[in-house]
Amino acid sequence: MKHLFIALFCLLFTLTSCAQIPTERPKILNESFDQKISRTISFTVPTMGVDELYETKEKVYILDAREREEFETSHIPNAQFIGYNKMEKSTLKAIPKDAKIVLYCSIGYRSEKMGEKIRKKGYTNVYNLYGSLFEWVNQGYPLMDAQGQPTKQVHTYNKKWSQWVEEGKAEKVW
Repeated sequence: MKHLFIALFCLLFTLTSCAQIPTERPKILNESFDQKISRTISFTVPTMGVDELYETKEKVYILDAREREEFETSHIPNAQFIGYNKMEKSTLKAIPKDAKIVLYCSIGYRSEKMGEKIRKKGYTNVYNLYGSLFEWVNQGYPLMDAQGQPTKQVHTYNKKWSQWVEEGKAEKVW
């Protein structure tokens, strides 16, 4: 019984220590949104902030890990659709295994999960955009629609999640 207790304690300690929220993480404008993200993702994929992505966007592969309808409503310029429920494997085929890849979704959960899958496929330089598309919009960065035209629309998944896009920053659709 003593050994079982020790084993359970060690397991619990290991699981909780892996879920620590990093004290240093990219800047999010809204503190409540930052707390929501920190409670939602597991930090299993290194994060990158929206400012850093904007500054390096020509040097990285940007992959959108949302569903097709969300991507077609709007996406980060030069982003490629990879999906979430069904990964577009053809998107990965053109990317070298050591290339810098930044994934995003609405807030970072789906992109983190997709980042885990991509890393298991041997890609070594994979990042999750912290705050993802919602923070990109909140910080005033541009969006493109399915025709490659600038847009202010953001697919916010549903009304509940739309609260994380600041009022006046975008036209929220779901």
